[in-house]
Order: sequence, then C-alpha cells, then structure tokens
Amino acid sequence: MIELARAQDEEVGDGTTSVIILAGEVLSVVESFLEKDIHPTVIVGAYFRALEDICEMVKDLGVPINLEDDKDLTKIVASCIGTKFASKWGGLIVDLAVKATRTVYQKDGDNVEIDIKRYAKVEKIPGGMLEDCCVLDGVMFNKDVTHPQMRRRIENPRVVLMDCPLEYKKGESATAMEFTKGEDFKKALAAEEVEVVRMCQAILKVKPDIVITEKGVSDLAQHILLKEGNCTVFRRLRKTDNNRVARSCGATIVNRAEELQESDVGTNCGLFEVRKIGDDYFTFMTECKEAKACSIILRGASKDVLNEIERNLHDALGVARNVIINPRLAPGGGAIEMELACRLADKAKDMPSIQ
Repeated sequence: MIELARAQDEEVGDGTTSVIILAGEVLSVVESFLEKDIHPTVIVGAYFRALEDICEMVKDLGVPINLEDDKDLTKIVASCIGTKFASKWGGLIVDLAVKATRTVYQKDGDNVEIDIKRYAKVEKIPGGMLEDCCVLDGVMFNKDVTHPQMRRRIENPRVVLMDCPLEYKKGESATAMEFTKGEDFKKALAAEEVEVVRMCQAILKVKPDIVITEKGVSDLAQHILLKEGNCTVFRRLRKTDNNRVARSCGATIVNRAEELQESDVGTNCGLFEVRKIGDDYFTFMTECKEAKACSIILRGASKDVLNEIERNLHDALGVARNVIINPRLAPGGGAIEMELACRLADKAKDMPSIQ
C-alpha cells in the first residue's frame, strides 16, 4: 500500500490518499470471490481487462485541452492547489509550476520529455517575502568563485564545463617515489606543474570566461586561468547542477581538457552574476536563450513555510507535466468514477461467464 502511494506521488504528483482508499475498496470486494475458491490469477486478469476498458472509456469522456494557451492549464493546476496551504497566495504557485514545466518541455518527434525531477531544481532560501518566489530563465547554484580577484559579473559569457580535476592526477593505486638526490624532488614537483600548465593551456585555447568543474582545482591552475585568460573558476559542482548548467547554456560536459573543442563551449547564457543572499553566495546564470533547464527560487519566513510550499509546488508541477503529456481533461469530484462504474456494470451484463 505504501509503495502504491509512493508510485502515485512520483508518477502523478497528487492523489495519494485517493489511491489508498480505492485500493482498499478493490481488495475488500475481491474477498467474496476468494471465498468461492476462484483463483487469484483469474481475479487479477479480470481487473486488467477492466483497466483496459476504463482507459478506452476515459478517452471518450475526456475533453481536449488547448496547450497553445496557458489559460486551461492554469485552471487545472489551480484546482490541484485549491485545498492546500499555498492556495492563500492565489496564482503564485500555479504560475511557477506552469512556467517551470514549459521550460523543461522537450519534444523529439512523437516523444515528449518533461524531466522535472532532474532539470527543474527547487532552491529554498529562508528570508524575504513569498511574493519574491520566481522561476529563473536559467540556473542558480550555491557556490562562490574560487579566487577573490575573479570576475563576479559577466555578460554573454563563454562557458566550459568539465568533470575532471584541474590538478596533478594522483596514482590510483599506492604509488611511491624514491629520490636519491635533493634535486630529484624539485624535478618531480616541476613535472607536476608542467602537467597542470598543459591542461590550463588546452582550456585557454577556446577562450572561456567561466570554467566549471565537478572535481578539484589546484592553486596553480587558478592562478594560470586568472592571469592568462581572466577566467572565473568554480570547483566541486554537483553532477546534477552541472547537467542543468549544460542544458541551459548549450555547453557539453568534457572529460579531458585536451579534448575541448569550440562546439563544446556554451554561449546561450546572457548574464552571469554572483550575488550574496543572507550569509551565502549564490551564482546566477540567467537570460539564457532557449533554456531547457531552470531553477525555482522559493523565499519565505521560515524553513517550515518553505518545506510546505515546496510540497505544494511538487504537486502542481506533477499535474502540469501530466496535462502537457496527455492534454485531456476529465470531470473531477468523483463524477468520472461514478460514470465508469455505471458503464462497467452495463458491460458486465454482456459477459457470458466469469472472466
């Protein structure tokens, strides 16, 4: 039963209580058949047949929705929010959900992909007013630049994304170096420096303004990138954040500095800015052209308010996603269930025997 509610929450985003009640009722109805020694597989088969019939009936009963205009979509999402805590703020959460879903929407032929979990990240920042909540036309992450002299605001930046360390690579197994003379130690350090310089030169060839890596960046690499290329560097960014930056900026995540090409550089970002909100520094990459990922910023007086708003927003996002994937509207409030029950009862009369 708990798994049912969890699956409903992940797939639909709403209706977890209804599913539990419906499943309990379905199981209680079956009890009389089990007492008559009807095999469970027969009962399950009958339920599957009923499910197929219900799907066909709902298609007939559903009303098509015009997705070109947000009016119908807003109404549906608003009905989902109506009974919840966030309903006090009217259309605020509804607008956030519709805009975020529209942003991450991708259509490839007949295949529609709306991956809200991965590409619409909710960032909760305590403080400020609830009216300050917004959907960015780009992404945001909780990081500051690695060196105080690096630029904190760049217009139309060239973005390079990497998932390799910009420092000397240590051996995977336990590697030992034996020195016989004092100069040998200096040679070993020089060899490490040469390796780091070579990586930095490869990056600077594509003239980036921002370099973001998921791993570490050594002090030497920071110094070279800052002095020779005036680059802003970020290190140890989460994989999920890096994927969202790639989707919004049009960049490709590169595994080795030597493999960097001009086509891997992201140029869709309009404005890069590091801002301080409260005690933390946040990096904003906004004004992205054709952004396919976004950050939803939630502001509120306390963490409890933010958590509740996030739960309500999760439900609204789920509803908006499902409507865009399958744009048909069926009547609610138990009406559709009653109609389906009547139609199934009529169809059951035509069945020659127990099936």
